Amino acid sequence: MSAIRNVLMASIALTMTSTAFAQDVSVLRIGLDGSENEADQIRKTECVAEGLKVATGVPEVQIFPSPDYNGVIQGLLGGTIDIASMGASSYAAIVLQDPAAVDPILTTAGADGSTGYYSLLVARKDKGYTKLADLKGKKLGFADPDSTSGYLVPNVSLPADIGGPVAEFFGETGFGGGHENLVLGVLDGTWDAGTTFGSGVGEWAEGYTTGNLHTMVEKGILDTDDIVELWRSPQIPNGPLMVSNKLPEDLKAKIQAFFLELPAKDLACFQGFTGGENTAYVEVEPAFYDTIVAARKSVIGD
Repeated sequence: MSAIRNVLMASIALTMTSTAFAQDVSVLRIGLDGSENEADQIRKTECVAEGLKVATGVPEVQIFPSPDYNGVIQGLLGGTIDIASMGASSYAAIVLQDPAAVDPILTTAGADGSTGYYSLLVARKDKGYTKLADLKGKKLGFADPDSTSGYLVPNVSLPADIGGPVAEFFGETGFGGGHENLVLGVLDGTWDAGTTFGSGVGEWAEGYTTGNLHTMVEKGILDTDDIVELWRSPQIPNGPLMVSNKLPEDLKAKIQAFFLELPAKDLACFQGFTGGENTAYVEVEPAFYDTIVAARKSVIGD
C-alpha cells in the first residue's frame, strides 16, 4: 500500500506543479505601434485577443496601444509587452539593444505570395509634381523614426535616386506621427510629400492589396485620385510577428500555432490584423532581417 501511496502522491505533486506552471502566465499583452489611429487598431485586434485566450488557456489578453513605435519597442525590451507585429526596423532596434529579447516567429504572405513590400513616396496630385526632382527644396514627412518604410529605407535608398543626402535635397524634413497621420498631413498641406508603404501589387485605386494606403482607402479617408506616387523603394522584407522570450517555450509554441492557423479559421480577423489582402502567415528566421538590422545600425545606430 505504501508503494501505491507513494506513486499516487508523486502523481498528484506532478499535476500540481504542472498546473502551477501553466498558471504562471495569467495575462498576455499585445502591443500596437500607433501606425494607424488607436480606435481602429484596437478594433482589428480584439478578435486576435479573444482567439488567443482559447488557444493558449491564458485567461486574459490585454491590448496596449502606443502613440508611437518606440513605446512598443521599449515594452518588448522591458517585458511589459508579450506580442507585437511591427516592421523590420523596429525588430532591428530591439535586436541591436538585446538580441535575446524577442523571437521573430512569423511574417505575412501577400496576395501574390510575396513576403515583401515597398516604401512609397506620395504627394498631392494637384501640386503638379510628376517626378522626384520636382521635390527639391520641398518639405518631406517621414512616418516615424522607427518605421522601416517610413524612415529607414528612404534614408538608405533615396539618396541614390536624388543624387545626394536626403537632408540636402529637401528643404525640410520631419515626422508625421504614424503612417495614417502622415498621409493626412500630405493631403492637408503640412507636407509636400511623405513616405508610407504598400504591397505595390493590385489596383492603385484600392491603394494596392495591402499597406497603409489600402487601409485608408478601405476606411474611406483616402481617394488615391488625390495623390501621386513619385518613388518606390527596392522590396523590403515584411515585418515580423514577435513574441517575448520571457514567455515559456510551450506558451510561445501555442501562440505561434494560433497565428499560423488564423488565416484558415478567421480570414477576416487575419486580414484586419495584418492590414490588407494577405493570404497566410509563414514561419521566419532572424536571418530574414539581417539586411535591415545592418541598415539600421548604419543609419540610426540602434
